[in-house]
Amino acid sequence: QEEWLHQGRAELRRAIMVSRRHNKNLAKNVILFIGDGMGISTVTASRIRGGQLRGEKGEENLLYFERFPHVGLIKTYSADSQVTGSAAAGSAILTGVKINSGVVGCDSRVKKGNCTTFTDKTRLKTIVHAFVDEGLSTGIVTNSRITHATPASAYAQTPHRGWEGDVDMSSGADTADCRHVDDIAKQLVRNNSNIKVLLGGGRRYFLDNETADPVTGKIDQYQRRDGLNLIEEWKQDKILRNESHSYVWNREQLNSVDAKTTNYLLGLFNPSHMDYDVTTTSQSESRQEPNLVEMTEKAIQILQNDKNGYFLLVEGARIDFGHHANSAITAITETLELDEAVKAAVRMTDSQDTLIMVTADHSHAFAIQGYAPRGNDILGTADPGVDSYPLDGLPYTTLGYTNGPIFNRADLSNVDTGSFNFRQQGCIPVSVETHAGEDVSVYGMGPMAHLLHATHEQNYLYHVMEYAACVGRSKKYCKSKSHRRGESSQPSPTRGNKEERRGGQQKRQQ
Repeated sequence: QEEWLHQGRAELRRAIMVSRRHNKNLAKNVILFIGDGMGISTVTASRIRGGQLRGEKGEENLLYFERFPHVGLIKTYSADSQVTGSAAAGSAILTGVKINSGVVGCDSRVKKGNCTTFTDKTRLKTIVHAFVDEGLSTGIVTNSRITHATPASAYAQTPHRGWEGDVDMSSGADTADCRHVDDIAKQLVRNNSNIKVLLGGGRRYFLDNETADPVTGKIDQYQRRDGLNLIEEWKQDKILRNESHSYVWNREQLNSVDAKTTNYLLGLFNPSHMDYDVTTTSQSESRQEPNLVEMTEKAIQILQNDKNGYFLLVEGARIDFGHHANSAITAITETLELDEAVKAAVRMTDSQDTLIMVTADHSHAFAIQGYAPRGNDILGTADPGVDSYPLDGLPYTTLGYTNGPIFNRADLSNVDTGSFNFRQQGCIPVSVETHAGEDVSVYGMGPMAHLLHATHEQNYLYHVMEYAACVGRSKKYCKSKSHRRGESSQPSPTRGNKEERRGGQQKRQQ
């Protein structure tokens, strides 16, 4: 009893101190972490697993980002769907506008695969563009293809998320004339040349089909057919602008990059998506691809060369892939890797001037079930209890899915349910396990993180970042026209909303 009373009082004291110390400074830097598919049940299971890996019971554990002082809930539906996809969700977070599922960076007048309404008027600007317009640095880190739905939402506009390379452009189109739409890889190199750091997979969409992949030595069927080598274009652009730059394709090369002397970095570490963390952990120093922590650290080191500020998107993409395969251990391991990347970012930055937000784009049909005793292996089987004994008499796992490609009941009595090869059973047979539509959580620390305080629409996250950093449309609300970022002699930016005009101006210290 006393233990819980002490714990409750201690938590209350922390909450009271947080409420007294809201950070209203200018967010010189913004780092956004998106755990793709990292719903609340995934966070809970990962929290327990993380504690159990340290020899604890697990339930009392907290992930690193769960210790952030500000937390909210995010509604994830898209403009046309109760259950969203990554493209629409990523676009909501990164543009401030809810859009249709399957579309990237275009307002709701654009339907998936339909190019008719794709015009300059329906394209949306992202938080990356808002920072670039201010002359500030930007970066994107992911362990999926850099052209995949979530990272693409940071820079691209297209009626179809699947048009990652020119070889994909005919797929899913419901109108004949899409000639005015560039593939996502081409948009990245030609329309977003000011993004300082780009790290992820997807090398195949940047190589022409006469150039062998540097790792496999083969020409991938998805390499470009238009004769363009976008990697060479990226390098030539930096040479013409006299910018120091590096292109890397493996872990050793990434580690050798001197961040202090590098302005631009392109790293494409796999022809397609990068390896799961579970496939590289045992290899340790011998692995060929960097992990999410290493990419995040290098990105921050380079972006910190810009003393005026930066925006960085880090996506833990492979959480989603694990869930789609009914592999809870994969999704959990990838979540723990994302948590380590968050820890690295906090260690390398100052909470006085850096807003860090951690969220998910959507959840999954993933549940924690049964009545297992406290401390039971979260990857093990549940204790069904008297009132919930399975009618077929077979044990079942604590973690499960309501649908998915694994759906046949089996006797798990002698099965290692904690193996990376094990797949949890689903109830409804589908070829790929689906997303889920419940709210996801958002965690924040740093300037203006207290604005994450309730149940919010997903597009609200963009507006928090924009306002905290005083970029884009928020400039007229949060800083005077005479203020120039990076000059301390200028007046500090101020918030200009109606509430403050009633109660007096509150200055935000730079």
